[in-house]
Amino acid sequence: MEIVKQSNQSLSFNYFDSEQFATMQRLCQMFSASDLVPDKYRTSEKNPAAKAIANCMIAVETAQRINASPLMVMQNLDVIQGKPSWSSKFLISTINTCGKYEQLKYRFQNLGKVGKLELTETKWEGGQKKIFKVVFDGSDIDNIECVAYTTLKGSDEVIESSEVTIKMAIIEGWYTKAGSKWPIMTKKMLRYRAASFWTNEHAPELSLGMRTVEENQDIEDIDYEEISDKVATKIKENANKQEMTMEATPPPQVSSDPAPAQQNNSNTPATEQNPI
Repeated sequence: MEIVKQSNQSLSFNYFDSEQFATMQRLCQMFSASDLVPDKYRTSEKNPAAKAIANCMIAVETAQRINASPLMVMQNLDVIQGKPSWSSKFLISTINTCGKYEQLKYRFQNLGKVGKLELTETKWEGGQKKIFKVVFDGSDIDNIECVAYTTLKGSDEVIESSEVTIKMAIIEGWYTKAGSKWPIMTKKMLRYRAASFWTNEHAPELSLGMRTVEENQDIEDIDYEEISDKVATKIKENANKQEMTMEATPPPQVSSDPAPAQQNNSNTPATEQNPI
């Protein structure tokens, strides 16, 4: 009886191999035509085919690196300010299903009230970035600490993340940022940030060194831009530069001479009428 040995197929992709590149291109064309992928991976009027296929190719290559489904990567890889970012749920799922670690768990502890904190705020005034000192009153806010932890499969050694606290979130500006979810979804945000810390410290190969969506949203800082200057430049660039000259139309001239009397063309002489 002949035994056929199956060789393990390499999942690595070589961009410089013409056959692999052609195969990948056909695969990405299929993904870009699907309704199941997000808009940035799908060909449309706003997203040309070349761009959609390029995005699909990067997502498929990333999926191969972390041994995940390409569709799942596309659904959970977002771009925040030009930076690719994982959703926290996907990152936690990747840790739990990689086969190396037990399920990620969390430990919470109340450290008391936050109290009053002196914070540094940055504001733009007159086109200049200025730093102000403000006092944040956290006397009614619980300073909750969260630690993510797990163990290697077959081992009792506990692997922990660095501590994440509400006080840290306030000092770093995550808690006080406009539209922040920290005040209303406190424990969820603590879990997400602790999981990100754990991955960065113990398994960066799972995240490929990329931050989560929530991290990039918290640290997002848009550079100051003078709107008035921008508008003036736009007007200067797009304004009609052709000179238009209009000929002045002279006003109608009024003659000072009386109008000539209307002549009677009939043969009967005109009779003078006396006023009544």
